[in-house]
Amino acid sequence: MFRKLLLTLAMLAGMTSVAAAATAAIATGNVNLRAGPSTAYPVVTVVPAGARIITYGCLDGYSWCDIGLGTTRGWVSASYIQVVYRGAPVVLTPALAPRVGVVVVGYNRAYWDRYYVRYPWYPTWRYYPPVVAPRINSFDRTVECANGACTATRSTTGIHGGTATHNRSCSNGECTATREVVGPRGNTASRVRNCSRAEQSCAVTRTGPRGNSHTRFFER
Repeated sequence: MFRKLLLTLAMLAGMTSVAAAATAAIATGNVNLRAGPSTAYPVVTVVPAGARIITYGCLDGYSWCDIGLGTTRGWVSASYIQVVYRGAPVVLTPALAPRVGVVVVGYNRAYWDRYYVRYPWYPTWRYYPPVVAPRINSFDRTVECANGACTATRSTTGIHGGTATHNRSCSNGECTATREVVGPRGNTASRVRNCSRAEQSCAVTRTGPRGNSHTRFFER
């Protein structure tokens, strides 16, 4: 899997080397492609995990990036973008972005008019760009791959003291994802998802703050 991902990124890099301010990349997970650099903007489409994308630049600070998915343009969080650096696929970070040629770009009404005039929500520009109050104090994401196995961890601390942690690990066709949320008052909730490629099935268990638990099974 690692070699295939690396080869794909390398091929894309060669294909887009002639385009100014464009860097070949791959989406690390299913993510909404937004009409602007915020979750308050409309969803243009969904970028599937592993999709080949082109990064045209990011906001100052490299939090959100302008990407292309085929002929569709939009914005995603930089944490969902993976590029090749020193021969290895890595998630785009503020420190890495300038080294791989990702430039700083802006966002304005001209962008909206150029790419979204045919969408039903196009006239709603008067509500954008939105002012969104920060809801988190900190965010961290790490991805490690070795010997055919990958582990990814995301953690967030809320402005009122709550925390959320999401761990995902995949190896030999088996994936486990665990999400745990602790509220500001100490209440907890969790979700555990196990998927097997061999059995072509997944099981999802949700546990609420009162200890109530429910498991669902999905098969192909």
